[in-house]
Amino acid sequence: PMEQAIILYDIPGKSPSRKAWSPSTWKARQVWPSRFALNVKQIPYRTEWVEYPDIIHVYEKYGLKNLYTADDGSPLYTLPVIYDPSTEKAIPESTDIAKYLDKTYPDTLILFPRGTLAFHAAFRTALGKAHNSMWYIVSCAVCDCLNERSQEYYRRTREADEGKKLEEIRGEKEWEEAEAAWTKVSDWFDANGEGHDDFVMGEGLCFADIGVASVLMWAKYTLPSEEWARICSWNNGKWKRIADSFVRYSQVDVDL
Repeated sequence: PMEQAIILYDIPGKSPSRKAWSPSTWKARQVWPSRFALNVKQIPYRTEWVEYPDIIHVYEKYGLKNLYTADDGSPLYTLPVIYDPSTEKAIPESTDIAKYLDKTYPDTLILFPRGTLAFHAAFRTALGKAHNSMWYIVSCAVCDCLNERSQEYYRRTREADEGKKLEEIRGEKEWEEAEAAWTKVSDWFDANGEGHDDFVMGEGLCFADIGVASVLMWAKYTLPSEEWARICSWNNGKWKRIADSFVRYSQVDVDL
């Protein structure tokens, strides 16, 4: 029943085609991995949409502590957060959410195969440069995807961090650095050998693959088509191929 479905808290986009834009919820910075995790594991859930300034109220509702702080020491409240009515538990942060889903729903596809937690922790750190390079590419486009209240919050906080307008963050230099960073990631995949180079671990999907796909979907759903096409041209079309393979996991909610 709907009331027993997991609740996934996500930040809404302002148009139906960009309703779920966030990498984290998809996983990119945070939410996409969690949405992908739920879809891949086929666990019923429903989405509650939360604007950026209201995320703090989700934490207050469930008595959660912030996991991150800003440069000035003030608390940062981030999504994703899930609430599971069957266990009455609320969990923030995409990696912890995926670990919880593996433990609580062991009869679904396991995202962290036995003995791979250390690998996943290392991979997440290693992927950071590629993820951060993509941020410079999509930062301004992301702002355009948001509703007015979230857009104001996003622009104000990101421009304060960067010390410049979002429109000034990206140039050809940032495009070149992003391509170089993603070429490095492509080399990791290619080390698995032909026929096994679309999965981080060679065969079968794991949470590391979700991390990569989430960043790609972040770009796909926010950038203009010609800029997404530029990314698709990198590394012999590898990133388009991987993004396309995750389309089947991109529904906003699993049907109940």
